[in-house]
Amino acid sequence: MKVALVHDWLTGMRGGERVLEQMIKLYPGAEIHTLLHIPGTVSEAIEACPVHTTFIQRLPYAATKYRWYLPVFPWAVEQLSLSGYDLVISSSHCVAKSVITDSTTPHLCYCHTPMRYAWDQFDAYFSRERYGTIRYATIRAIIASLRRWDRATASRVDAFAANSAWVAGRICRYYGRSATVIPPPVDTDFFVPEENVKPEDYYLVVSALSPYKCNEVVFEAFNRMQRRLVVIGTGPDKERLEALAGPTVEMLGRVDGKELRSLYQGCRGVVLAAVEDAGIVPVEVMACGRPPLVLARGGASETIRDGVTGTLIQEQTPEAIIEAIDRSEATPFNSEKIRASALQYAPDRFLGRFSTFINTSLENLH
Repeated sequence: MKVALVHDWLTGMRGGERVLEQMIKLYPGAEIHTLLHIPGTVSEAIEACPVHTTFIQRLPYAATKYRWYLPVFPWAVEQLSLSGYDLVISSSHCVAKSVITDSTTPHLCYCHTPMRYAWDQFDAYFSRERYGTIRYATIRAIIASLRRWDRATASRVDAFAANSAWVAGRICRYYGRSATVIPPPVDTDFFVPEENVKPEDYYLVVSALSPYKCNEVVFEAFNRMQRRLVVIGTGPDKERLEALAGPTVEMLGRVDGKELRSLYQGCRGVVLAAVEDAGIVPVEVMACGRPPLVLARGGASETIRDGVTGTLIQEQTPEAIIEAIDRSEATPFNSEKIRASALQYAPDRFLGRFSTFINTSLENLH
């Protein structure tokens, strides 16, 4: 079977790229089609595949400023040549789900999320205060056009899978389509507890530093408590958050996998105040035997049992975060039970669920 895997862009190893790695395991001879590829930024398994890109690859500053070209992404993805394949699988959080395929070629989509900035989180990404009246009006017009195109092209997908029930709900709301829920894989063989290590007195934020992540609320909570917070990640909100960080907030930027694992193993918990699409970070810290604290909305809340494997934060406020930390520290968590809960997200579990989705979808199409 000749299979094409379509991914939005290959510029680093995040949750979507981990899913793509698993798809390659199912179809080792697959070819990858993407808007652009920065060699050396993704895993050896992905780099070993034939990769086909679009004209975005050749545009100025594409390697670092590719998001500037968002208005032409729809045109670019529709130029991908997908003739002659027996199956097309898209891994989409932006435009990959909208590729044009042969009429007889099944197209299955693993949707990480409909575009947040085009739908329910526009205000978190773009504000009049940040961009000014003229630029803001221009952005609104571009996003409105992108939203119409995104909805109209959902019919190009024969069957959707979603990484959480939360995202499945958004697919239903914005595309009018149902989706099979398949949680993303987490490397539970790598993220493991460290024996005889007691938690130190710090909490973690592991997050892209983007406005929609609401990290400023977490910073304010820890500034008030004068408790130690270690922040892992980078992004467009970095400078603003640095200005908000008090003396107990330490921003480390990017770290490698081993350092991240060590920080998970030694922390009191990971704090996530955003409405997450899925819950990879909470599962990673649970695989290390530590309890996450996550907002009681979104995909991350689906990964924990409140008071058993983690703690739910009831609102996106400093007060709610402080209250959740107090409850977490008063809870006698069992690290083995937390670890056992994470194992349901192991890669082999993902592969089993995704294989079933593919086989069932193809049977239904025939």
